[in-house]
Amino acid sequence: MVKYILKRLLLALLILFSVSIILYFLVRCMPMDFFDQQFAAAVGSGNMSEQDVLHIKALYGLDDNSFLGILKGYWSWLSGFLQGNMGHSFIFPASVEEVIKEKMGISFGISFVSLILELIIAIPLGIKCACNQYGKIDYTATILCMIGMAFPSFFLGNLLIKWLAVDLGWFDPMGGLVSSNLPQDASMMLRFGDMLWHLILPVTVFVVLNIGSIMRYTRTNTLEVLNADYIRTARAKGLSEGKVIYKHVFRNTMIPLITMLTFTLPTLFGGAMITEEVFNMPGIGQAAYQALQKGDVPLIMGYNMFIAALTVTGVLISDIMYAVVDPRVKLA
Repeated sequence: MVKYILKRLLLALLILFSVSIILYFLVRCMPMDFFDQQFAAAVGSGNMSEQDVLHIKALYGLDDNSFLGILKGYWSWLSGFLQGNMGHSFIFPASVEEVIKEKMGISFGISFVSLILELIIAIPLGIKCACNQYGKIDYTATILCMIGMAFPSFFLGNLLIKWLAVDLGWFDPMGGLVSSNLPQDASMMLRFGDMLWHLILPVTVFVVLNIGSIMRYTRTNTLEVLNADYIRTARAKGLSEGKVIYKHVFRNTMIPLITMLTFTLPTLFGGAMITEEVFNMPGIGQAAYQALQKGDVPLIMGYNMFIAALTVTGVLISDIMYAVVDPRVKLA
């Protein structure tokens, strides 16, 4: 196990190094430039010259867009990254590390609650549909899940805002984490309850969009297990259907589900750009979206490397958990 983990860690470092090179070159090829946008008015009014802007860009290694210039800028970024310094965000008054730490908690809270609700609903529903294959429950759940999966996040989010916030007035149309009319001297409990109330709509969007894939995946795996020989043997021995399903079928259904669930690690901490932007949630996803719009190179690089590291970690945990759950799997 230790030897296997060490090999995978070395491979992970190679993958992250390759990802960083590709990401940096793609980011430098983006059409938007933060400094050109920031100082456009000053250059137009004559308060700054083009040379002044180039000088500022040179401080960040962003003045030369040739291949060698980008390579030089990448080396400068990589040197700082290896020393634990991902640079300073252009659009937020803080370092990239501080922005990620500050914004990540909000995104994690929303994603974690959504994931728990998805699992609570989708896994039992998937097993129920498999046990009643081609029945009314199976058809109804499949159709509803397909409809939910087909909705774009921005469309569903704006639909809920229009219906529940604007028309019915149940929620603050402006979104965010707190109500616009919340008193400054409100108690801690009132603030916490207000925040939970604001999380209902984004959590609903997450659940509706993702529950279908987990349900269908669970249903497919359950059907495969139900047709296995040891399940027929268990039934032939006279075990009740409840014991067959929840003692034998459920555990073996969870084995392939572990792989899928470990890939949710990046989404737990990485946020959702579109959904957070629609509901004006100050999470890491919204921050990354704003960074892309403004050309904030340090924050874009830091965020994407953060997601890449989480993805590699999720894959490693997936392989290890396979061996833990299923003794038939050998890491060798």
